[in-house]
Amino acid sequence: MNVILLGAPGAGKGSQANKITEYYKIPHISTGDAFRSNIAKGTELGKYAQSFMDKGQLVPDDVVIKIVESRLSLEDCTKGFLLDGFPRTLAQAVALDKIADIDAVLNLAVDPSIVMKRLTGRRSCRCGACYHISTYSSDTCEKCGGKLYIREDDKPETIQKRLDVYQSTVNPLIDFYEEKGILVTLNADRTIEEVFEDVKRILNDID
Repeated sequence: MNVILLGAPGAGKGSQANKITEYYKIPHISTGDAFRSNIAKGTELGKYAQSFMDKGQLVPDDVVIKIVESRLSLEDCTKGFLLDGFPRTLAQAVALDKIADIDAVLNLAVDPSIVMKRLTGRRSCRCGACYHISTYSSDTCEKCGGKLYIREDDKPETIQKRLDVYQSTVNPLIDFYEEKGILVTLNADRTIEEVFEDVKRILNDID
């Protein structure tokens, strides 16, 4: 099965992606990982993408599409894949349509107030560990003893900007996939387990 995962920051895409890939044994493909792989291998596409990233510019759609197409051609995608972070634009969605048949687009819808609560409650450590104040009350890392801090992108004003940008870009995608009849919107205000039960119900219906 070929699946796309949509969702605003804090919607729980990472958690659902982990569960989907583990349960259905399909690769989780993010554009970020695909970029890093091409850059590390020194491919022409990787070098070209890096030239934009070094300037702080967005990588053009045609480059992103070629990198994703290259990744989807690998053997581990023959039985399906989960796309996360692609497509981001309508042009990318139209291009993807020519590369692969998408079976389902899972749209994780979450109330902005819940996103704020989830993200502003996160505390990070320089070692990479991450905690949430709802389940962890210490201000030091359990793993390395380092001081926990609030990342810039977990501050309310930054979160709001990210939500605004996401909403403005996702609406055309939602319309596109809704018209194709493969969009399913899930209530992601609930627990990870509750959302995944709905995900399984939807994906298990795919032939």
